[in-house]
Amino acid sequence: MIFIVVKFKVKSEWTDRWLDLTRDFTQTTRKEPGNLWFDWSQSVEDPNEFVLVEAFAEDGAADHVNSEHFQLAMKQMPEALAETPKIISRQIEGSDWDRMGELAIA
Repeated sequence: MIFIVVKFKVKSEWTDRWLDLTRDFTQTTRKEPGNLWFDWSQSVEDPNEFVLVEAFAEDGAADHVNSEHFQLAMKQMPEALAETPKIISRQIEGSDWDRMGELAIA
């Protein structure tokens, strides 16, 4: 799978509206055949930082990046961003989350 984490630093005046701005993009991406997950979180230390954790089947990432909703999001997001997002994108084994062995709950 392709595992991706992106940190978005949002302008303070957009913090309360960021999830609204990205809602259609998020919902449409989650419906893509190659999408495994697409989950947003907000930093507890910096309310202007949003973290996107996403994963695609190996053949799904190219379709995502070439989709109309991706291209539209790339045009809409910049007005709300304070800086260029930071990204980690790696191909890894697996197709789902593993259980944490050090903290197994019976």
